[in-house]
Amino acid sequence: MNFETFNFHPSVMAGVRALGYSIPTPIQSQVIPLIMQGRDVIGLAQTGTGKTAAFVLPILERLRSCPRGRVRALIISPTRELAEQTCEVINNLGSRTGLQGIAVYGGVSMERQTRGLRSGAEIVAACPGRLLDHLWKGTISLTELEVLVIDEADRMFDMGFLPDVRSILRCILHKHQTLLFSATMPADIQRLACEILHNPVTAQIDPQLPAKTVSHALYPVQQHLKTNLLKQILNRTRMESVLVFTRTKHRAERVAQQLLRAGYQVTCLQGDLPQNRRQAALEAFRNGSIKILVATDIAARGIDVLSISHVINYDMPASTDDYIHRIGRTGRVNKNGDALTFVTSADADKIVALERLLHAPLERLTLQGFDYARLAPEGEPRLSRQPRRYGTESRRPVKHSR
Repeated sequence: MNFETFNFHPSVMAGVRALGYSIPTPIQSQVIPLIMQGRDVIGLAQTGTGKTAAFVLPILERLRSCPRGRVRALIISPTRELAEQTCEVINNLGSRTGLQGIAVYGGVSMERQTRGLRSGAEIVAACPGRLLDHLWKGTISLTELEVLVIDEADRMFDMGFLPDVRSILRCILHKHQTLLFSATMPADIQRLACEILHNPVTAQIDPQLPAKTVSHALYPVQQHLKTNLLKQILNRTRMESVLVFTRTKHRAERVAQQLLRAGYQVTCLQGDLPQNRRQAALEAFRNGSIKILVATDIAARGIDVLSISHVINYDMPASTDDYIHRIGRTGRVNKNGDALTFVTSADADKIVALERLLHAPLERLTLQGFDYARLAPEGEPRLSRQPRRYGTESRRPVKHSR
């Protein structure tokens, strides 16, 4: 199967060819025909599987012959970064259709967004809070909406946006096509899907498992040695582009500053940054001028950078779902990637849960010559147990296979 199979209009196919798309991903193969039939769809797929194009292409096909200058499609996104990325996909794939997309989110001028909406955008990718602001002010109208997409629904729930989403849904009173995409399907999202979708078809692509193209390994280490270990791994390993995840905003800033002082090209992404700094950090990472991005889980979704060769979990993620989303940033579109996770003795239960998910034990690695016995500075906690030595820096993580 190739994209010609879908019989897209030449103006839509021009965007497909311009981006170099040739073979549809599994989620695209399943949901594009269903969406083009007008069905309500639940798409369950992990990050990095091409789901954005899976709903953008049918939307472009549907709207290309409709009256212009009115909001006909709405994509609700949990984060600014994902809204921006979705809008970029819309405008790239739809470059020959004449359709216009706009991203709407908080932290930036509402007036500028209002001007963009008034200029005739047909497709809106929006975060819930700012979208409600526009609805309440009357600067956006959904009276002629044809397609509603709820993207990353589980992340929306995790971030507490479900009440806002329900408020938005109450503003759409007429019949429309609804598409819901999620990596996981918790009970609250199941209830929402039952309420808002009409006779939906479910397309499921391994939603609970990371991509086969990603290798996994654990690095046991005491908490106070993590930054030194990170520096050593960066020094000794060939990496194209590295995404480092921390648990907190403060730690993301601190680790980025420590790497910067050590001479690394690095930037930071966390929720307290103003929007212009967030965009600058993402753009520098995306265009390759910065090779290392230190981030909180805000970057676990909505970063579409194909060149990320390594994801390093400086802190163990809170859940297996978070692990899937984090490491989904690498090994994308059939490229190989490595996921390295620093673990302490406090992470034992999380390791058990992760290995149960992957149906395989994860290799524990250590670096030859690294001083694992170095004491913590005065006042910092230290763990009593030393990591067992299973290997050296020359060994690559084992690749997960099912």
